[in-house]
Amino acid sequence: MPTRTARTAWNGGLQDGSGQVELSSSKVGTYDVSFPQRAAEDAGGTTSPEELIAAAHSACYAMQLSAFIAEAGGTPQSLEVKADVSLGPDETAGGFRLTGIVLTVRGEVDGLDATGFENAAQKAKAGCPVSKALTGVEITLDAALES
Repeated sequence: MPTRTARTAWNGGLQDGSGQVELSSSKVGTYDVSFPQRAAEDAGGTTSPEELIAAAHSACYAMQLSAFIAEAGGTPQSLEVKADVSLGPDETAGGFRLTGIVLTVRGEVDGLDATGFENAAQKAKAGCPVSKALTGVEITLDAALES
């Protein structure tokens, strides 16, 4: 499997600085980042490490879940995965840390009932490579089939 690369160019200090993160391997985009916007409710057109982790986690989870649905004998028609990644104070080490991730998935799947879907969803939560990389963060899951 290939290695993927992103690069960030940063100028200035934490509070007055800003930067751009480039998705170097795919070349699909360069995105503004800044700490004040990272900590604000309104991102104001900038991204953040948490949003990039949420993007990676939701994409990885969707891929892994589709594999486990097929393994269980189902056929995924559509999966809608949202990852909410929270940042907060690190009471132990100081600074900040990821305080939690909530994965929400809604699926249209042929050949699996709600229990079979829930089992595949839980298995994907544990088996997704990004979930494995984030084992220091509490990950919760809300999974349901849509009619």
